[in-house]
Amino acid sequence: MPRMPLHLASGTGVSSNYKQKAIRFVRYGCANRPFYHIVVINRKSQQKNCPIEQIGTYDKSTNVHNEKLIAFNYERVQHWIGQGSKISQPFLELLGLAGMLPIHPKTYINAWRNRTSEKKE
Repeated sequence: MPRMPLHLASGTGVSSNYKQKAIRFVRYGCANRPFYHIVVINRKSQQKNCPIEQIGTYDKSTNVHNEKLIAFNYERVQHWIGQGSKISQPFLELLGLAGMLPIHPKTYINAWRNRTSEKKE
């Protein structure tokens, strides 16, 4: 009997088209009002490739209460981190502020810079 490759869903197949994934922001909106989708995408892919999954949103501009809004699915983020996805630095900082990962050192540096600039004014 010839040896046939098994289907991946059988649990014994090997994926030959393995590509490393990344969790990062993708910018949407217009020039004066940008917002971002948090997506999982193939790392080595071109800009035209569609994301694999959207796991959240981030609105960088402040609202009337001076808040920046972020929403993401903790379970899906944990799943993709477990799969070995690389996380972009801006999203790492947000995960640290959300309490999911340790606080990123750049967050402390930015806070220190903000405090010193306020004291000078």
